[in-house]
Amino acid sequence: MTETLTIARVGGQGDGIAETPDGPVFAPLTLPGETVRGEVRDGRLEAVEILTASADRVAPVSPHYGDCGGCSLQHWAAGPYLDWKREQVRLALAREGIETEIEATVAVPPGTRRRLALHARRGEDGGVKLGFKARRSWRLVEVTVCPVADPRLVAAFPALTRIAAAFLEHPKSAPTLHATWTLTGLDVDVTGVERRSGGLSGDAQMRAIQAAASADLARLSLAGETLMMERQPMVMFGAATVPLPAGGFLQAVPEAEAAMVERAVGAVRGARKIADLFCGAGTFTFPLAAVAPVLAADGSAPGIAALKAGMGSAKGLKQITAEARDLFRRPLAPYDLRGCDAVVMDPPRAGAIEQTKQLPGTKAGVVVYVSCNPVTFARDARILIDAGFRLERVTPVDQFLWSAHVELVGVFRR
Repeated sequence: MTETLTIARVGGQGDGIAETPDGPVFAPLTLPGETVRGEVRDGRLEAVEILTASADRVAPVSPHYGDCGGCSLQHWAAGPYLDWKREQVRLALAREGIETEIEATVAVPPGTRRRLALHARRGEDGGVKLGFKARRSWRLVEVTVCPVADPRLVAAFPALTRIAAAFLEHPKSAPTLHATWTLTGLDVDVTGVERRSGGLSGDAQMRAIQAAASADLARLSLAGETLMMERQPMVMFGAATVPLPAGGFLQAVPEAEAAMVERAVGAVRGARKIADLFCGAGTFTFPLAAVAPVLAADGSAPGIAALKAGMGSAKGLKQITAEARDLFRRPLAPYDLRGCDAVVMDPPRAGAIEQTKQLPGTKAGVVVYVSCNPVTFARDARILIDAGFRLERVTPVDQFLWSAHVELVGVFRR
């Protein structure tokens, strides 16, 4: 049945929401105040037609908009879009009964994302297609341009397509190319490749290596295992130059990383010793070591090895002690954190509930929590607040432009 609805708000996943007697109806690619028409199926409006557009609607800049699942909010003007991200943080905190100062969302410009996860599939014509998944679907949308990505990554799409072709030999393979632009060139780690009996052959692997060499890749790896390395991929964290592990974590946008690092470092100035938990390869570690000695810990052994390898590249830093440790199963206890009067944490989306429970028993007077998930951040924040910390402020960061994803930096003191 075709219905005409008015969009009341944009929900947490980026879809417009219309309130009806039968409950909320989700309408993709719509904005508050718009009148829309379409067929309602299972609480979603399909074949959406916009009858009355919002004054905040702008022309999308990507030719793949509407089909590609990467940019669900490209049609929204910058001001209300950034305000909406700030509001998502407020709502997540409110569900835990938390109120605090929430700063304006830090914006990032287009063309700055240095990391992309590109999926490869064979088309009906047998050719290789490279792109992103469609919205709410496994269908592949072939992309030729990407306005959020560093232009150097976009320029590499044809070469990446040739590399992907070698990994599609086995019919069960569904390669994803994790492409990262580094100081020494393009680093590509491939996942989703069938490697059991009858999987990737030696000839296919050689073709992939040859294609990578022809494209002047710095490195090609398969699920973290290096296949070819012409140059060690390097990144800069503060004053340190660090070798990026194959398949290792790196913040997607340098400008977003800089904004988060700046706030973390500013919050811990005056500390005598800092713990950097879920430190990865040292994104925060090296900037923090310009302030005070740092105890760094992370569950990734390659990340810790990379951090240690980068320690000799920077002069004038305080001592860094690094440990590979699963902080979910073996969180650092107050004894392990003795002497640390400041803690910085940057856990994955699941948050850090077990590690957070240890912090009230330490001498830390400030905790900086960097999060890519406002919901788990709010859950963990509740633990700290109940233990006597005060959430001083939160800064949302729009690292993933035109998506519903929002990151943040929260500063706690006691």
